This record gives sequence, structure tokens and C-alpha cells, in this order.
Amino acid sequence: MADAFVALGANLGDPASQVEAALAALEQLPDTHLADRSPLYLSRPVGYADQPDFINAVARLETRLTPRDLLAALLAVEARFGRDRTFKNAPRTLDLDLLLYDDLALREPGLTLPHPRMTERPFVLRPLTDIAPQAAIPGRGRVADCLARLSQAGLTPLDPPARRAAG
Repeated sequence: MADAFVALGANLGDPASQVEAALAALEQLPDTHLADRSPLYLSRPVGYADQPDFINAVARLETRLTPRDLLAALLAVEARFGRDRTFKNAPRTLDLDLLLYDDLALREPGLTLPHPRMTERPFVLRPLTDIAPQAAIPGRGRVADCLARLSQAGLTPLDPPARRAAG
């Protein structure tokens, strides 16, 4: 089984409920187990600012799916939640990003690991640090060290401080 980390985000409809439902959907992926999940965070939008704030989380999956198959499964979950890719950084019902897959470094059309912008995003690194502070981002260092280099202004925890482990 491989360890894969997936960022979840939503800012349309009922974003917190959609992120929770997406976590349940990840548990239903074939050959995949939801091993852990972060608390929820509220964050400001990036890129296109004229939209609602986001709800964000990160999940750790144990999976036998290949990175390409896992990405296809994530895109299918987004589609089930009504994801519409109208323009870059547009509001969304659900966004699922494959961040890390074991210690794999990969650059293929449509799939780059680790996720190329994850170290620029406190709304990704903070929840990832909650569940895997010692995890290494290939070529970039430990997750907690990457987070320490970023401002966390505009990032608000929504769940109780104690980590909410997956069932």
C-alpha cells in the first residue's frame, strides 16, 4: 500500500458538508483506505479574490491505486460533486489535489508529484502538518519546515484543536 495525501477544498454550496462528504467518498475508492484526515480550515481565496472563502482539509490515503489511477478517481469524485472548471482559480463545489504519493517525484502531462504549488499554500501545508508533520516533500524538505516559511494569516481552524482521526 502506498501513502497518498490529498488536499480537499470547496467554497460553493455548503463547503464544510461537501468536504466531509468528499472524505466519505475517498473512503469508498477501490483498494483505498482513508487512514487519517486533518481538521477543517477556513481560508481566503487565492488568485481570483471575488469569491467566498474556502473550507480546506487534507486526507491521508493508503492505496493500491497507481498515482494516475488515483488522480482519475479524484477527478471522478470532483465531477460527482458538480465541479465546473470555468476559469483558473474559479469558485468550486469541490477541489481534490493529489499532493504526495509516497516519496515519488513525477512529472508527466496532467500529473506532477509532489504537487507543484503545495509549498506556497498554507491552506494545504497547515492541515498536512496536522496529520504528517514529519512527512517529506521530495526536493523541498519536511512539511512542517515548509509551513514555517509561510504566513498563516487568513487561515482559521474550524474544528476543535484535537486532531480528528479517520474511522
